[in-house]
Amino acid sequence: MKIIILGAGQVGASVAENLVSEANDITLIDTSADHLEVLRDRLELRTVCGNAASPSVLRDAGADDADLLIAVTQSDQTNLCACRVAKTLFNLPTRIARLRSTDFVDYPELLDDSNFAVDFSICPEQIVTDYVKRLIAFPEALQVMEFADGVLSLICVRAFEGGPLVGHPLKALRYHMPNVEVRIAAIYREGEPLIPEGDTMVLAGDEVFCLAATVHIRQVMRELRRSDRPTRRILIAGGGNIGLRLARSIEEDYNVKVIEVDKHRADLLATQLRRALVLRGDTTDEKLLENEGIDETDLFVALTNDDEDNIMSASLAKRMGARRTLALINRKSYVDLVQGGPIDIAISPAQTSIGSLLAHVRQGDVVAVHSLRRGAAEALEIIAHGNHKESKVVGRAVEAIALPKGATIGAIVREERRPDGKVLRRMVVMPHHDTVVESGDHVIVFCTHKKLVRQVEKLFQVGFTFL
Repeated sequence: MKIIILGAGQVGASVAENLVSEANDITLIDTSADHLEVLRDRLELRTVCGNAASPSVLRDAGADDADLLIAVTQSDQTNLCACRVAKTLFNLPTRIARLRSTDFVDYPELLDDSNFAVDFSICPEQIVTDYVKRLIAFPEALQVMEFADGVLSLICVRAFEGGPLVGHPLKALRYHMPNVEVRIAAIYREGEPLIPEGDTMVLAGDEVFCLAATVHIRQVMRELRRSDRPTRRILIAGGGNIGLRLARSIEEDYNVKVIEVDKHRADLLATQLRRALVLRGDTTDEKLLENEGIDETDLFVALTNDDEDNIMSASLAKRMGARRTLALINRKSYVDLVQGGPIDIAISPAQTSIGSLLAHVRQGDVVAVHSLRRGAAEALEIIAHGNHKESKVVGRAVEAIALPKGATIGAIVREERRPDGKVLRRMVVMPHHDTVVESGDHVIVFCTHKKLVRQVEKLFQVGFTFL
């Protein structure tokens, strides 16, 4: 696929890195020659320096015969203008735009073909906000992801010494929870993936990925983790776009404080928030944290634009008694370095939001992509189509599907429909070796390495005879 990416920032660079590894023809546009040079030296892609919304720059990037435009610059206006130019002058088939402002999202008619011609829009800030909210709801989890409109959840927890399942084989799950369908999708031990089987033993410290119906997730987590007390007091360090979105969305349900160093921004936050307390100060100020009761804080969330400040403030908060700490870290090399120490969870915004983009880029009917293990693995939700003749998946038992080594079918969400096509209910099926995949099934495939994704996509593609 020939893809043009506009913007070489954190999101653009992350998108380029993911798509280059899948043998796509990538051209990256940015106004910074220095950023482009760094990425060109590291990745196999073509670069063009210039204004991403300029017709001549888009032409130089090959917009005449490109398949996909991904506009992820820092400017909403540039992204929207580029999509309009790509549609009008080059009839570029698919256009995705990053929109940071909610103004455009509130008026979807502005994005149709007669206006800005945006096929899909994403807001990384909102995606990260929603992700943090799920982690607040499940304080024991390292990651929480949803499939099939929230019917099915995939969680990652770290097994602890003395947990009910620790030291026992996975097949013991059926005895611990006889009335709950659950599937262990993968286990990472000391950073290395294990393909889980019935006799696989869970050890303390393992990162365990569990699939279950969302209504059963808390019960599953109790088998692997001690139940933490509910989160009540939350301190947010940084009142930027993500900090404001998060505080606004949770202030009615939690006791929320926001610390912001910039006076004008703090004043703005005070007018935007109804119940949250806004404090002006330095998030690494030990005296300020002490005065605000950091030792009684259930969750400290560092969301400033500075990685070092987030790492330092979250580490300080943990040392001073915060029960749980979470830090937003842009540099991928820092994420693995700090998580699991004084910082309980490190979030890479680019990796967290990349799934929404990849779901529109993947071939076939891929409706959801979640990046796992900081980008090392992926979980895909793919709709199976066709029949036994046209598909390599439909009409076949799970054991007969030629999945590449390292890829497993973790769950199936099956829809029961009325004659008029309306969905009556969705059922979660934990497949066994003889479970047959039906047309229309939402199949959740776990790939322990992202290099397996292309093979899985091809496996689910139907033949040319399918209509």
